[in-house]
Amino acid sequence: MDQFWSVTFQLLDGFSENCILFGVTLLAALPLGLVLSLGSMSGFTPLKAVCRTFVWIIRGTPLMLQLFVVYYIPPLLTEGSFKFSDRLSAAILAFVINYAAYFSEIFRGGIESIPKGQYEAGYVLGMKKSQIFFKVVLLQVVKRIVAPMSNEIITLVKDTSLARVIAVGEILKNAEQFTKQGLIWPIFYTGAFFLLFCGVLTLLFRFIEKKLDYYKG
Repeated sequence: MDQFWSVTFQLLDGFSENCILFGVTLLAALPLGLVLSLGSMSGFTPLKAVCRTFVWIIRGTPLMLQLFVVYYIPPLLTEGSFKFSDRLSAAILAFVINYAAYFSEIFRGGIESIPKGQYEAGYVLGMKKSQIFFKVVLLQVVKRIVAPMSNEIITLVKDTSLARVIAVGEILKNAEQFTKQGLIWPIFYTGAFFLLFCGVLTLLFRFIEKKLDYYKG
């Protein structure tokens, strides 16, 4: 029993790294994704091309490769003059870039699904373009993207385990240390932490969907 609690506390210590990575990524990637989506729909062709090319590259390459690029390439290009203060910072940057690209496509799909007639009605009422977007369009977009966004966010929870490839001390990295001692069960035990976290998020998103039910359009 003492061994069980010892393992649990060490895994919890690692899972705190996963939670930090998850929280910071979500807070930074959501607004960045919205900015990228607006750039992708911009009438200014060079900006639109840059944003769409960026999204294409990020979505088309593995997150694991992006972690290696973010952590190892800057020191190589600067001959060691630039290094991340810690590996978690590099992981956060890679995750924010990756998930901002995915979120941008979800935002873009939601925004483009709103009928143009609603924009025209706003103009007739004398509203500015920014007022139409934030007061009329955005809340409807949120309703439409809750399901795909929740799926992506739950995927983010599980993807945080990839940070171990650059030696971030997350939960699976901590669990792997026990295999050297001949203990296999801690690896499988990590699944309980992810299941619990994802279960809480699932309930939260169901609650949000019910709260937004009044937007039927």
